[in-house]
Amino acid sequence: MPVQHIQLSAVDYTILIVYFAFVLGIGWALRRFVKSSEDFFLSGRSIPAWIAGLAFISANLGAQEVIGMGASGAKYGMMTSHFYWVGAIPAMVFVGIFMMPFYYGSRARSVPEYLKLRFDEKTRGFNAITFAVMTVFSSGISMYALAKLLELVLGWNFHTSVVLSAVIVLGYIFLGGLTSAIYNEVLQFFLIVLGFLPLVLLGLKDMGGWGGLTAKLETVATNAGYSAGAWSNSWHHLNAASANPMGVEWFGMVMGLGFVLSFGYWCTDFLVVQRAMAADSMTAARRTPLLAALPKMLFPALVILPGMIAIALHATRPGGFLPVGSDGTPNYNLAVPMMLAHYLPSGLLGLGLTALMASFMSGMAGNVTAFNTVWTYDIYQSYVRPGQSDAHYLRVGHVTTVCGILLSVAAAYAATRFNNILDMLQLVFAFVNAPLFATFLLGMFWRRTTGHGAFFGLLTGTAAAAIHHGLVLPQGAVPGLKGAFLGTVLHTYPSEMAQNFWTAIFAWSACFVATIAISLVTARQKSDDELKGLVYALTPRLTDREIVWYKRPATLAVLVLGLTLILNVIFW
Repeated sequence: MPVQHIQLSAVDYTILIVYFAFVLGIGWALRRFVKSSEDFFLSGRSIPAWIAGLAFISANLGAQEVIGMGASGAKYGMMTSHFYWVGAIPAMVFVGIFMMPFYYGSRARSVPEYLKLRFDEKTRGFNAITFAVMTVFSSGISMYALAKLLELVLGWNFHTSVVLSAVIVLGYIFLGGLTSAIYNEVLQFFLIVLGFLPLVLLGLKDMGGWGGLTAKLETVATNAGYSAGAWSNSWHHLNAASANPMGVEWFGMVMGLGFVLSFGYWCTDFLVVQRAMAADSMTAARRTPLLAALPKMLFPALVILPGMIAIALHATRPGGFLPVGSDGTPNYNLAVPMMLAHYLPSGLLGLGLTALMASFMSGMAGNVTAFNTVWTYDIYQSYVRPGQSDAHYLRVGHVTTVCGILLSVAAAYAATRFNNILDMLQLVFAFVNAPLFATFLLGMFWRRTTGHGAFFGLLTGTAAAAIHHGLVLPQGAVPGLKGAFLGTVLHTYPSEMAQNFWTAIFAWSACFVATIAISLVTARQKSDDELKGLVYALTPRLTDREIVWYKRPATLAVLVLGLTLILNVIFW
């Protein structure tokens, strides 16, 4: 069934043009504040906590989140909420309370730089290179998804869409650096809320409220061979992998997503940490992820519900609602665009599409600003041209931004070869972030961890991920990119998501054990004095006594965890 192109009115086009003009205007207005490389890469550490907090979520609100969570809402139902209430909030609290004092206090300008201060040069180099590759891929995937969306929904040419999105993101980062990216992310946050709220409200009204939606989702679940509540409960069907559409049991969910993947992402991914490091004080930096967690816990309503409504429409309508692929399965990636076209009238449709574009732009901009910082500080300044003037590194930052965008364009075209790009991205996280989190955990809380232990532990973790992936396969897949490339299938997982969770568990465990073993047989290179501010036991405790009790990070943390627990119980 071909997708009907959406017809935009003059009002819709006006909203889109005003948004693009505004985005470039922010970059233009902020360019006069960018005088040094720290201004360009870290906003001169002058951003208030609430702005940094909103940018902290927005940097993560890229294409993968808005389209991917809508698609997962349709494919897996309410279980997708675990990506927030299990797979994000606890880790965001941990970052704010425990990790931020190290990052902000050590004055490291990036995550790889922290690794150099704590361990050694080779650990930093390994992480800088894997991270640079990952950001370019992520940015390219956002660009590919945006261009594909414009092509499918509006009938625009794919190549034109890629070039247009590249030029706009390049414009505002080139002019204003991280400050411009952060203020644009705040604008995009409000746009996404304004664009998607009417969609959810109109969709729920059409379904007959939450009760009406769950009744229709029972049909979806029973048609797929599951018990009635499989699409509308979050925890109830996690007793066995065969009882839910995600194909995961509770241990895989809690350990794989809740611990390894989520802590690995939120604690070590420089893309999000960079937002908090731009805050104007240590307290503001610690409050950033905690303030970000409050709206974050409500985001399932905005991004997962449209997917759940779309699959309910698809199951209860003659002829379906979502376009069906050649293999007979619905194209879940189009759940959100189809909902926009179905429910929103002229004007609101322009706002909804602008919100979608904003999510793609913030995803690309977030990755490109993280890429140019890591490349300039951790690769260029360390290995290519050390000891140059600040103005020289600022120029390199500008050139790197252009290169980062060009590489993203190349990655966008590479992405056209894959139809399983979201699963591939989760897999990249399992390879890069999962072992890195084990290294961080040991480095911050065990002073005996050595540089050799960290480096070879990371290599072991990455190798374990590769071996596990090479010996297993998700159901219905052929050996190759999705697994079993070593020629033998030792285990078949019910879904790609289950396979990703377990790859992450293996990578983390292997790195954790190898780092401890190698550290015990190698000598420490750094004294306790050198590790002050880098290891928990050797860092002076922060006291919050002079801050009003309700502004203290610990108070915020208790509030956030309490509210998340309540949400988990309500939708159990």
